Amino acid sequence: MGILARFKDIMSSNINAMLDKFEDPEKMIDQILRNLRSDLGEVKAETAGVMAEEQRAKRELDECQAEVSKLQKYAEKAVLAGNDRDAAVFLQKKASKADELAALQQAYDLAAANSAKMRQMFDHLNEQIIEMESKKTQIKAKIAVAKTQEKINKLGESVSTAKGTMSKFAAMEEKANAMLDKANAMAELQTAQAADPLEDLMDKYDSTTAASVDDELAALKAKLGVN
Repeated sequence: MGILARFKDIMSSNINAMLDKFEDPEKMIDQILRNLRSDLGEVKAETAGVMAEEQRAKRELDECQAEVSKLQKYAEKAVLAGNDRDAAVFLQKKASKADELAALQQAYDLAAANSAKMRQMFDHLNEQIIEMESKKTQIKAKIAVAKTQEKINKLGESVSTAKGTMSKFAAMEEKANAMLDKANAMAELQTAQAADPLEDLMDKYDSTTAASVDDELAALKAKLGVN
């Protein structure tokens, strides 16, 4: 039964091989399921063959058992008929069939045991595939969440970078304000330097400004004799 030896560690060999081969969990579990389904097909075909062998062994065993029973009955009939010689022939043939029956019983027991093992293996693989299908859904859901989290993390990094950039702009704005303040201060200093008090005083006495309007109006009234 080479099939039994080949599938002895079928689950561990499949999964370990896939773990070593793939880094992507989603692809890995898909590959494991493909392998398991392929193995299940082989086990199913082999199980059918073993079960057929069990049925053949059981049929031969039943036929031999029926022959032994028949010879026993004929031996009894011969004895009742007083034909001991015939009874001895039947009993001798029965003894030969009894040896064959023992061998057939042993063959059937082995075939039945092998059939039970194959059915158990088939059921086990089928259950594992169902479980893996369930895990596949869970794993893919977790992978989707993980990928979304990665995108959020990257967006978070972008926001942090943007904040850093904004802080640089703020520093540049502060520097521009300082430059503007300095330029305004220089302009005020230059304006203050241009205003000379001595020159203003000299302009006062150099002025040829006419008398005020009130003085001129008073003089006109006096001339005309108007109060």
